[in-house]
Amino acid sequence: MFKKILIANRGEIACRVIKTARKMGIATVAVYSDADRDAVHVEMADEAILIGPPPAAQSYLLPEKIIAACLETGAEAVHPGYGFLSERASFPTLLKQNGIVFIGPNSRAIEAMGDKIESKKFANAARVTTVPGFLGVIESPDHAVQLANEIGYPVMIKASAGGGGKGMRIAWNDVECREGFQLSKNEAAASFGDDRVFVEKFIVDPRHIEIQVLGDKHGNVIYLGERECSIQRRNQKVIEEAPSPLLDEATRRKMGEQAVALAKAVDYDSAGTVEFVADQNKNFYFLEMNTRLQVEHPVTELVTGIDLVEQMIRVAAGEPLSLKQSEVTLTGWAVESRIYAEDPLRSFLPSIGRLVRYRPPEEGSDGDITVRNDTGVVEGSEISMYYDPMIAKLVTHAPTRLEAIDAQADALDAFVIDGIQHNIPFLTALHQHPRWREARLSTGFIKEEFPDGFHPLTPAPEDRRILALVALAVEILRRDRLDNLPGRLRPHNGVLREDWVVRLEGEYIHIKVPSGFVGVPVEFSAILDGESVETTVSSRWFPGDLLWVGEIGETPVTVQVRPVLNGVELRYRGATTIAKVLMPKTAALDALMPIKAPPDMSKYLLCPMPGQIVSIDVVDGEDVKAGQTLAVVEAMKMQNVLRAERDCKVKACRAKAGDSLAVDAVIIEFE
Repeated sequence: MFKKILIANRGEIACRVIKTARKMGIATVAVYSDADRDAVHVEMADEAILIGPPPAAQSYLLPEKIIAACLETGAEAVHPGYGFLSERASFPTLLKQNGIVFIGPNSRAIEAMGDKIESKKFANAARVTTVPGFLGVIESPDHAVQLANEIGYPVMIKASAGGGGKGMRIAWNDVECREGFQLSKNEAAASFGDDRVFVEKFIVDPRHIEIQVLGDKHGNVIYLGERECSIQRRNQKVIEEAPSPLLDEATRRKMGEQAVALAKAVDYDSAGTVEFVADQNKNFYFLEMNTRLQVEHPVTELVTGIDLVEQMIRVAAGEPLSLKQSEVTLTGWAVESRIYAEDPLRSFLPSIGRLVRYRPPEEGSDGDITVRNDTGVVEGSEISMYYDPMIAKLVTHAPTRLEAIDAQADALDAFVIDGIQHNIPFLTALHQHPRWREARLSTGFIKEEFPDGFHPLTPAPEDRRILALVALAVEILRRDRLDNLPGRLRPHNGVLREDWVVRLEGEYIHIKVPSGFVGVPVEFSAILDGESVETTVSSRWFPGDLLWVGEIGETPVTVQVRPVLNGVELRYRGATTIAKVLMPKTAALDALMPIKAPPDMSKYLLCPMPGQIVSIDVVDGEDVKAGQTLAVVEAMKMQNVLRAERDCKVKACRAKAGDSLAVDAVIIEFE
């Protein structure tokens, strides 16, 4: 077994590999760019080597930097994680030439299956069912349009190299095909250093199901069940689960055996994933093979009990698989949510900055529920513009699918992130969506259910009831503390009012507390408007705590609490609301107060996220039509097209190509 390995990656996957290596008694070496000097993976590893400036093309994507770090530290093997060099076929060869072992598949397997175009050609030759398409390289927008018309719309334009949803566009007509071709090429070049793209038929109402395979250097290959990754946005997976609610045992076996046959055909010798697209009738087609560890591997680990990173290391060291196919069992259900630094209210555009607060839910098992959080940041970490915006992967495991989903929603309620925008409210909304809970899935789920984008959630009626009681509990405890301070700051100390009003989402909720209140832990009974039965409220919350954890009646409740002027901000089940606790007379006057209108910014095109202007596509004085491209902004390797929402005239362009802008900076002013 290896004594020391190097992790040629960063962030949460580097931390994930280090944890397993530490468990196995293997020393670790981290590599880092200037932007990652203070990163968690650097602190966790036994040694760390600086390899260059922040851009990945000048650091993490340079094989010679990785090899030099190995030779300097004496690392015997390299784990590539995912992304970066993990699927570059030349990398294992270069390592071998320098006496270093690659913890991943052999170069031939990567070359045959890691390139989407070549993998489809190989799959066709191996008689694996594939999606109809053109497997050659598309040379021009006209060529793309010609092929799309031959195949028939809709089509998917995809980058040949890499993964992670980058360099992928769905086109429904010639205009979208031309634009998608150029955007896919640009993103592929920026993300993978390879701008080749291809086109294939887009299966309508598809489901994305993948089989985890594991092979060794002795010809043994097994499959470890499947994952369903149908909840996607812009071809980027958002929620994954294992097993798939679509498959029956016969279909699972058929897909698994086909995946194993394909892996054996290329002498696959590590962890890898064979991806399929399936229709609602369980017909499936080979999509591609990812010759690396997948982002969503934790759900497979939780339902199988197998540490995939450990298996990769053991296989790389020459050990045969210790498992047989008959010994692989799937137990319970696991769900994973990807937590991103992005603003769901601004079309999910990236958000960068410092994590002022970062308090993930507690990991571990409680009864039948397990919570796991794979992350590479801590409170105070910086979310950089140079890398993928994923902050963490929150995973829950339970005996059944709905129990795992409910556990995920509870864990998201307890996940505190401040300082940047994030997608937790959106994830929470997804986990409460009836269609998701009923497993009526397709890769078009998000586009179909959120056609106008994601808008701020408002608390459901039952949730408003809960939040009103939480707000009252917070205010009563605050006032009780003031009453009992030395010097007795309040002249009416020692007297608890019975009648209260909580203003929540424009609604005034009257609450009566007839039987008094006990200090920490808070315990009291209350009667809400229109109810005749008292509801008990109990919690050990103390002023300053970010989480109010307690019970409303018999229901466990976790609410994020932040003080604001004259009230408290509450975050629960994806909704954020301001609650004010008032006396009845004050509430009557409050209802008469005017509401301040926000300023009109409709005459400006504002930069939706921190990023660099790629192009300004209009000029001063130009008349533009609704839908016309105004500018392209790039952040975190993704190009975002900003289009006119209505017919208008450009008064002045306030930015130019190459400018780096902050969020809400003015790009264009209209007349």
